[in-house]
Amino acid sequence: MAKGGKKQKKRISADVYVMAALMLFSFSLLLFSTRSFVISFKDAGLSLFSGIRGSIYAVSSAISRTALSVSELVTLRGEYNELLKRISDYEYLERNAAGIRAENNRLREQLDFSRSLRYKHIPVEISGRDPDNVFSAFVINKGKRHGIETNMPVIAFQNGMQALAGKVIQAGHVESLVMPLYDQRCFVSARLSQARYEGIVEGQGSPALPLLLRSLTKRALEDISTGDIVVTSGMGGVYPAGITLGRVSGILFREYETSIELELESALDFSRLEYVFVLEKESE
Repeated sequence: MAKGGKKQKKRISADVYVMAALMLFSFSLLLFSTRSFVISFKDAGLSLFSGIRGSIYAVSSAISRTALSVSELVTLRGEYNELLKRISDYEYLERNAAGIRAENNRLREQLDFSRSLRYKHIPVEISGRDPDNVFSAFVINKGKRHGIETNMPVIAFQNGMQALAGKVIQAGHVESLVMPLYDQRCFVSARLSQARYEGIVEGQGSPALPLLLRSLTKRALEDISTGDIVVTSGMGGVYPAGITLGRVSGILFREYETSIELELESALDFSRLEYVFVLEKESE
């Protein structure tokens, strides 16, 4: 009996091996007869490689777009700077054109005045200030070579009015020195344009201070008003008669004195003077 049992176990083991081999063979046939597993494997590989390729493409595209954007930004920055430069150039040209137009208007105004002036005159330009007397005398760009002489009166045209600016105190060959009306050493015989009372106008050393009309009789007090025009009287032979000096801005007097003083606002703004006219002599 024991011997027969061993044979039966060997047979069972052989059957198991045979069955396993048959199942493995059948599975192999099924695997290779159907392509589903292979296709799935290929699909998995394709998906994997597609993902990697897609990531690489996305990264390279992002880098390319960034480089392109940087290049465009540099180009735009250059164009922007060029536009700013052009705008600045146009603004500079516009300012220059406006300045030239204003200068032409001023010169045309002075030319029209020069043509209408009844005195023989020499048009000049203020070219500087006396370095030894910065706040008073000024330099004009013509001298003896052009007919300028000492004690010639100097007038200017400003705000539609001709007015006395001063007189020549030194004539060089090509430049001359003018003492302005507001100088303390400048004395001008003057009269009230309407009331006709006469006195002496003198400066106080600064264009910011009023001129003074002194030695005016006290009887004139009732005939004087603020705003009255004061002109040159022509007495003394230096300044022609009728040239405007300024307007009355204040009246100074004391009861015990026999004369009064008037403060005058100068007809000229000396800080804006550019061109003046030196008078040679009054026309006949």
